[in-house]
Amino acid sequence: MERFLKEAKEASRVLMTISGAEKKRILLEMAQGLRDNAQALIKANALDMKAGEESNLSSALMDRLLLDEKRIEAMAVAIEEIAALKDPVGRILDGWVTENGLHMQKVSIPIGVIGIIYESRPNVTSDTAALCFKSSNVCVLKGGKEAQHSNESIAKILQDVLEANNLPRALIALIPDASREGVDKLIKMDKYVDLIIPRGGAGLIKHVSENATVSVVKHDKGQCHTYIDKDANRENAIRIAINAKVQRPGVCNSMETLLVDSAIAEEILPQLKEAFDAAHTELKGDSRTQAIIDVEDATDEDYDTEYLANILNIKVVDGVEGAIEHIVRFSSGHSEAIITENITTAEVFMNAIDAAAVYVNASTRFTDGGAFGFGAEVGISTNKLHARGPMGIEGLTTYKYKIYGNGQIRE
Repeated sequence: MERFLKEAKEASRVLMTISGAEKKRILLEMAQGLRDNAQALIKANALDMKAGEESNLSSALMDRLLLDEKRIEAMAVAIEEIAALKDPVGRILDGWVTENGLHMQKVSIPIGVIGIIYESRPNVTSDTAALCFKSSNVCVLKGGKEAQHSNESIAKILQDVLEANNLPRALIALIPDASREGVDKLIKMDKYVDLIIPRGGAGLIKHVSENATVSVVKHDKGQCHTYIDKDANRENAIRIAINAKVQRPGVCNSMETLLVDSAIAEEILPQLKEAFDAAHTELKGDSRTQAIIDVEDATDEDYDTEYLANILNIKVVDGVEGAIEHIVRFSSGHSEAIITENITTAEVFMNAIDAAAVYVNASTRFTDGGAFGFGAEVGISTNKLHARGPMGIEGLTTYKYKIYGNGQIRE
């Protein structure tokens, strides 16, 4: 592991010699490489899908794992979108001249070597590799064992493009020891690794956060809520709620709890149930919800659970203050939404809720690097420092100060 990471650190210096135009050209070659090798990727993915079926992976995880021609094309397009973005490195963020004549520049630079730990989705391999390459970072990848064949196949395609351009394969690499012990070594290698980004379940995030000596940007669970206010447009509210839960239940920006204003609960809950029943959503609710519609009982544990499945909690609350109180208690700081036509109520909610993304009259499903115009994302940060929300290439840079003098000394 140490030799592998030392090679990664040495390779990071090579990236500083590559121009933005060269990076763009190479990324476009990587995108085409995925297209040209689509059938090989599908064949490798089939091995993972078969193993997933044999190990009884959930339907949500199987959906995340699947690669087909449409998803491979989406991966290629994501790389092309990243290639088209402005180079985030070498930008002068600020500049000034001090009283003693020093010319100061604040300049964006790459972070260095970034270790990314993730589960299930093989497209994360290509997305994060492209984002890191565009921002002149080396990426050290640890994907989930359930996607091993898919990840190895994707990494090889990208590495072959690097090699064809006389660049070290170490710029994009899967860690040699993907065991729990290997991860524990990775997160303590602060001599070679500059940042760890864990994406996965609560257990993984907790373990990495508590044991890493490398700096960590957390991508915690998506405990997302939508609150339907008494002043909501009913048609919009139902449409948005259905989309937030049903459109893709197995992702972190899907809604897990729906909060309904008590002033309209008797009117709108039956309509919501009818819509969710049509979508085969399993519903749970508190006693006030159960007094209006037939749903299973929801406990505090349910309200704190990221299902990543077509299961939804419902709770009746007393106005926006009741919604805020519930969200403050259970939110993971990912994405929260209010449906209302009352501007004052919307602003109360927007200002009171502390989350990476807060919506008015829109689905939480938009918390995504592509939807935000970032091309793709390395994850959705629930941290408050350095990066927050969808983490694109800007979040993969830091800065340094360049100071130009002409003989100044400090008295």
